[in-house]
Amino acid sequence: MAKVAFYGAISLDGFLADQADSLQWLFETSQGGVETYSAFYEKIGSAVMGRISYQETKKILAGEPLNPGKQNYVFSNTLMDDLPDAIVVKQEPAAFISQLKAQEEKMIWIVGGGGLVTELVQADLIDEWWIQITPILLGKGKRLFEEADYQQRLKLVDTTIMGEFVELHYRREK
Repeated sequence: MAKVAFYGAISLDGFLADQADSLQWLFETSQGGVETYSAFYEKIGSAVMGRISYQETKKILAGEPLNPGKQNYVFSNTLMDDLPDAIVVKQEPAAFISQLKAQEEKMIWIVGGGGLVTELVQADLIDEWWIQITPILLGKGKRLFEEADYQQRLKLVDTTIMGEFVELHYRREK
């Protein structure tokens, strides 16, 4: 059975994106030195995200394919057809991820946050977290965690300093 992992960066005050869903603030932060993305990327078989995360990522990629060699899934109630580099999913995220966990051999990467992450946390489906904290305060935007009915204890696995970023790696405690 595959593990489900979140890997992504947030502002110091907990936002994934600004009010306009932009990630420009993230690319203006110096990473430098050690990086963990390459090793993480090798562990995944598929990436799962919402429509807005997909659309914003595609803007950044400027026509390049999304996650080459990986299967991409995009949750959307508005997109009708599969995308050139992703399968559109209409199912509830928790049900879909539960099925995918049973089928997938490699790790499943949760991209983005907000409602998708909240639903998966409530269903106790995220096994590991790699969260890079960026030294910027956005004040408003899209949060990684929405307010909801959940409480979980995580175990710190590692911390990594990557330029101005600090990465926290946690595992869910059973």
